[in-house]
Amino acid sequence: MNVPVFLARKVRHAPEGSFSATVTRIGIGSIALGLAILIVAFAVLYGFKHTIQQKIFLFGAHLGVSKFTNNMSYEETALPLHSNLYDDSTKIPGIRHIQAVALKAGILKTKEELSGVILKGVGRDYDWNLFQGSLVAGKVPVVGADTGSGSTQLLLSQYMANQLGVNVGESVPLYFLGNAPRARKMTVVGIYDTGLEEVDKTIALGDIRLIQRLNRWGPDSVGSYEIFVNDFARLDQTAANVFQALSPDMRLTRVTDQYRPLFDWMLLLDRNMVILLSLITFIASFNMISVLLVLMMERTPMVGLLKALGAANPLIRRMFVFVGLNMVSWGLLIGNVVGLGLCYIQDRFKLIPLDPKNYFMNYVPIVWDWPTILALNGGAVLLIALVLWFPTFIINRIQPVKALAFKK
Repeated sequence: MNVPVFLARKVRHAPEGSFSATVTRIGIGSIALGLAILIVAFAVLYGFKHTIQQKIFLFGAHLGVSKFTNNMSYEETALPLHSNLYDDSTKIPGIRHIQAVALKAGILKTKEELSGVILKGVGRDYDWNLFQGSLVAGKVPVVGADTGSGSTQLLLSQYMANQLGVNVGESVPLYFLGNAPRARKMTVVGIYDTGLEEVDKTIALGDIRLIQRLNRWGPDSVGSYEIFVNDFARLDQTAANVFQALSPDMRLTRVTDQYRPLFDWMLLLDRNMVILLSLITFIASFNMISVLLVLMMERTPMVGLLKALGAANPLIRRMFVFVGLNMVSWGLLIGNVVGLGLCYIQDRFKLIPLDPKNYFMNYVPIVWDWPTILALNGGAVLLIALVLWFPTFIINRIQPVKALAFKK
């Protein structure tokens, strides 16, 4: 057996109830508590960011392309559907999906209430997968159908449905203002709820063919393109690739510019997490140094005896490092069990609620990011292993004669 490991086992097995055993438990507890807090913190942080981003992407794609114009209203200038950008999007690096949409302002009116609305017209190329978590009643509208009443189906927000007092299956008039106001009888087929107030108060989804007819556009005219990228972390690089494919009369916008306050808020969360990580790392490192110093003071006579028998300082230092790493392993085990357990309970039972008006969601979200969890465990081992070497250098100053005479 390796000598440092054998001696470390002797140091580790202190009598139950002794001061040394108590200090060891404190060291294990501090590591476990720090790791559990970090696991929960990162799971919640990533949960917040992922949930908010997914809600934003429901109505604000990663990249948007529209016609260059000075018009600041919702009356869009038409883009051709079959452009080089749209038809050759698969050849542009970084693009996952592209879809054509159109916007038009209107008013929904019932006998008692009315509500301003921005109708977002979508076609067959629209990706409805993002709506799976936000659809609270009914279904998404049928769009781009050759027959039937698909162009009169409407997807409303829960906020507007409550304001107007309408439910799934009911009809509501939608008025479009202009030189001659026009009305369309729309059927509510679904209700969504994102928790983003500025979206829920204004956006309804329907068939793009309705807007094309109202604007007197042909079937090959749309209001804008929405582009989703493969890797959101490389948004700027993909935006540069898309920009190269634009014609001179097209304008490119990023979702990070369109919803800058929300992304600034998420950046602030990242900064807070760095501060939290730094504080917990400092406290855990300080505790481990303190624990190891106490253990060395407890074992001063043994250190003197080992030196008197010819043991070199590096050998004794490695012995105490093994003791520290043993505590780290137990601390990591307990910390993972506690941290992952708390995350599982919240993810499974949604025990901690949130006010959607302030947090844009109904409960604390959890995201299982296993690379981050593994990095936290690996980083804790490496950092504490390095930190543990510093207090062991005090062994060089222990003299065998004085250490053997040392009384606890």
